[in-house]
Amino acid sequence: MTMDFVPIIKRSPFIFPLACIATAAMMFVSEGSYWQSVNATHDLARRQIARAQILGLAQNIQDAEAGQRRYLLTNRSEYLEPYHRDSQQIDETFKRLGAHYRNDPVPAAVLARLQRLTMAKQAEMEKMIQLHQSGQVQAARELLMADLNKWEMETLRDVSASLLAAENDSIAASRTGLLQTMMLNRIGVAALSAISLLGLYFFLRQTATLRTRELELKRLVQVDRDRLERVVRERTAELTELTQHLQTAREDERHRLARNLHDDLGSLLTSAKLDAARIKSRIATTAPEALELLTHLVATLNSSVALGRRIIEDLRPSALVNLGLLPTLEILAREFTTQSGVPVQTELEPVALQPGAELMVYRLVQEAFTNIVKYAQAQQVWLTLRAGDGNVEICVRDDGVGFDTDGRVAARYGLLGMRYRVQAEGGRLEVTSSPGQGTQVLGRLPLTP
Repeated sequence: MTMDFVPIIKRSPFIFPLACIATAAMMFVSEGSYWQSVNATHDLARRQIARAQILGLAQNIQDAEAGQRRYLLTNRSEYLEPYHRDSQQIDETFKRLGAHYRNDPVPAAVLARLQRLTMAKQAEMEKMIQLHQSGQVQAARELLMADLNKWEMETLRDVSASLLAAENDSIAASRTGLLQTMMLNRIGVAALSAISLLGLYFFLRQTATLRTRELELKRLVQVDRDRLERVVRERTAELTELTQHLQTAREDERHRLARNLHDDLGSLLTSAKLDAARIKSRIATTAPEALELLTHLVATLNSSVALGRRIIEDLRPSALVNLGLLPTLEILAREFTTQSGVPVQTELEPVALQPGAELMVYRLVQEAFTNIVKYAQAQQVWLTLRAGDGNVEICVRDDGVGFDTDGRVAARYGLLGMRYRVQAEGGRLEVTSSPGQGTQVLGRLPLTP
């Protein structure tokens, strides 16, 4: 799981510097302990080698003396070879030990004394060999059996033992230092680990606090969002109910106006037409000059009656009540073609709808035709009414200029009114269009059981 540290660092500006300091301290302690351990290990190895060389030096002196004694006692020259080899190793060992104690004055002084005693012993042994080789065998043996030889060897052993003891002390000190370094390293690492764990604890606690605050903030935001959504749903429901009420009131007002026009204006125009007809029959012989004016008056009254019928039909389509939805839509399509000159292809199927839903379908088609005349510049219009999947679909499609549904359009209030009309009847409206591709208005309503 990838974690984004940038927001955490922004919220806690001390985390990154503290992490850098802890990392640097850990590296410092680790590197310092490592190099101290390395130096202590190397020093311990050098002292172990020096200790072995001291032991080897004592052994070489004893081996050289033994070879020299065998040669003096047996007069066999093959015993001189170990003597010379050990003498050469003694010289090389002193060189290596001198380099080892170069910066340590106390052991260097003991080594110098040991070297002087060894050189004196070597000179004595060499003198015995020379006496023996020159034929003075008895003198060489007397010198070999002297007590001085025994005292020199004991002195060499004592000096070697003191140098070896000093080296053993140094080795012990180096081991103690190495153990102390390792212990300090352990303590340092443990302390830094504890500090890191403590820092991690505070970091996790702060992160948990921030997470709790974030969750609480999200909860509050979600509560506000739910409240706002509830308010929006309530307001939408109120607007839908208000729209339905306004549409119902509008239709009721249209119905009342249509009834008043039909009852009052219709009766007046009909009465005036009858009176004009009676007057025309009476003055046909007595006042022929007024006959032409009376004929024009009758024609005007006929036009007024036709206009009143059209207004009444527009306010309250009587064909919808008397003939049904399909014939009314066909009549509306023919009137649209007559007025606009745009042909309408109809495909209408019988459907079962409530009277209010039928009136809504009629108004939807009427508003779509009005928008086509005003804005579409169409050459062909298709009107479809069919039932399927428990719904009734009413579709008005044209091949006009179309429009961008995401932008502001001139007919947006008419489309908004259509949408609320359809929603008030429990349906939904879909408007599909794009520039140059025409427009389709599709309404879906639930079938009446």
